[in-house]
Amino acid sequence: MIRTTRDLRTRLGEIRGADQLERGPRVALVSTLGALHDGHVDLIRAARDAADVVVVSTFVNPLRFRTAEETAAYPRSPLGDAEILRDLEVDIVFAPTAAEFLPAGTGSMRVAAGDVGLRYEGRLRPFYFDGVLTVEAKLFHLVRPDVAVYGERDLQRAFLVQRMVRDLDFGIDVITVPTVRTEDGLPVSSRVALLDEADRRAASKLPQALEAAASNADRGVDACIAAAQSALMGEPRIRLEYLSVVDPETFLSVDEDHTGRALALIAATVGGHRFIDNAEIALR
Repeated sequence: MIRTTRDLRTRLGEIRGADQLERGPRVALVSTLGALHDGHVDLIRAARDAADVVVVSTFVNPLRFRTAEETAAYPRSPLGDAEILRDLEVDIVFAPTAAEFLPAGTGSMRVAAGDVGLRYEGRLRPFYFDGVLTVEAKLFHLVRPDVAVYGERDLQRAFLVQRMVRDLDFGIDVITVPTVRTEDGLPVSSRVALLDEADRRAASKLPQALEAAASNADRGVDACIAAAQSALMGEPRIRLEYLSVVDPETFLSVDEDHTGRALALIAATVGGHRFIDNAEIALR
């Protein structure tokens, strides 16, 4: 468990050896907020498959939250995290404090996510992706990974990280890993365990809505969205925030005549907790 940026650089230097040219061990980074679950386990295993050395960050990034109170309320399970990371034989766990990692606090210099960063999740939280990319960029500079691994539950985040890597010439391979789901189809997350039984039943309609969208994709975009909306009708516990179909190459909304691969995105609040999900669909 490493707490400071200096110790992180030192440890990585030891692992890479005195000759830190391109022939050293391949390093993978998995950036998390802690509160690890089965989805994170899959990311770490994918990182192990892709590299010789796995670095996992468990930094709770305050720049992705609206207020200090929201940051403080984010679930934490340090003992459980330590056990998972030990069982997975992670080489380096980076768990800095906010004061160590972001000494300027919320006044830190930011990476701007651009137009796509202000859509979907960014429309509801315009600060969010700038905060995410700022911390990812700093981790990239510190760790200098060959590979960075992300889950497909938040494909907008993965898309923007890939664009940042391309535009800022980080020279990192970005790998995405399929979403791990519960028995009722929800993406595994720390929020699922916070739902009561009634809210859990309601939340399970979100992946059902995406299935309805996929099943009607051969009828066009409008039919696809209408089918997803119909799957949610009559469930007062769901507060839908957005439901969109986007081009995976641009993450912009598809035109009515779009055919081929697309992504259906959904976000909603259930029982006071936000859920995001997505599904690949084939428009005809």
